[in-house]
Amino acid sequence: MSFNIEESWILAGSCYEGMTEVSSPSHSADSGREFEEDLRKALDEAPPLNESRDVVHSGGAMPHPEGHRPASQQQQRSNVPPSSFSSPWAAQPPATTSVPLTTPSPVQNGSDPRVTKAGQSKIDYLRQWSVSTYKCTRQMLSEKLGKGTRTVDTELEAQIEQLRDTQAKYLHVLRLARALASHFHQVVQTQGCLAEAFQELAHRSPPLQEEFRYNAEAQRSLSKNGETLLGALNFFVSSLATLCHKTIDDTLLTVRQYESARLEYDAYRTDLEELTQGTQGTAISSKMDEAQRNFAIHRDKYEKLKADVTIKMKFLEENKVKVMHKQLLLFHNAVSSYFSGNQASLEATLKQFNIKVKNPNSNSPSWLEQ
Repeated sequence: MSFNIEESWILAGSCYEGMTEVSSPSHSADSGREFEEDLRKALDEAPPLNESRDVVHSGGAMPHPEGHRPASQQQQRSNVPPSSFSSPWAAQPPATTSVPLTTPSPVQNGSDPRVTKAGQSKIDYLRQWSVSTYKCTRQMLSEKLGKGTRTVDTELEAQIEQLRDTQAKYLHVLRLARALASHFHQVVQTQGCLAEAFQELAHRSPPLQEEFRYNAEAQRSLSKNGETLLGALNFFVSSLATLCHKTIDDTLLTVRQYESARLEYDAYRTDLEELTQGTQGTAISSKMDEAQRNFAIHRDKYEKLKADVTIKMKFLEENKVKVMHKQLLLFHNAVSSYFSGNQASLEATLKQFNIKVKNPNSNSPSWLEQ
């Protein structure tokens, strides 16, 4: 009903604006009567409320009164079936959506379930690593503070300490041998320069030519033999470095793995002992089974690495004796032959150990000659 009144006022306003002669006071009464008559006609011609509602919902034009409706419009309305005047919401299909209302599984959304398993395995590994690290740290601190017990193999521990002490002493010998080789290299270079200087002075000083020539030959011979001894020293240094930094280090790496396994074994052993001394129950029983399983796993790992360390240390000792026997014999024979002036014995020593010495005076062949 409110819609009809508003339309009526709009029509009345339009009619009132259409009146152009409102200037004199004599026509005011006639104008008022005409305005009332026009307003009454507009109210009579206004459509009912149900038609107004249909017009608003359908978005069509304003229906005209029956007497003023155009003929063409009446003909069109007569041709339209009654079903078309029904509510537009009834003709629309029900609202649907393609978005699933439930969370799709990895197989439904096209993803690979192996990705989920890989992520879950990483999380499980991180959790196990965190628990193991915590237990090992607690065990290590308790051992250092004297509150925890540790598994000790007295004989094996003594062999490990002896091996570390041997490596430290061999490294000291290696540093000294490198220093000797470096200093002796400078001596050999100096002897070669001195031989050239004596040879030059022999040509420029006729009165001292014989003396300069003798000294030049002596220094040249010493320089040549020094190059041979320097080759033996370098071979000794190289073999000793391989023994210290590769052979012994490989055994010590297994020793460090053994010590880490021993710490894990003691940590899980302590955990199992604490659970054994605790109260009984369903939860405690499940934890007890898991603790026994972890204890068995780390015990087997500890025993395996212990056997590996024992075997490696045995082979290391045999290899060390064999290598050092050869290198010490080479060092002694080479140094003795050099300082005794026995050039033939020095060359025989290097030939015995298959050491090739590069002649400093010989030039390497060019790439064309090669």
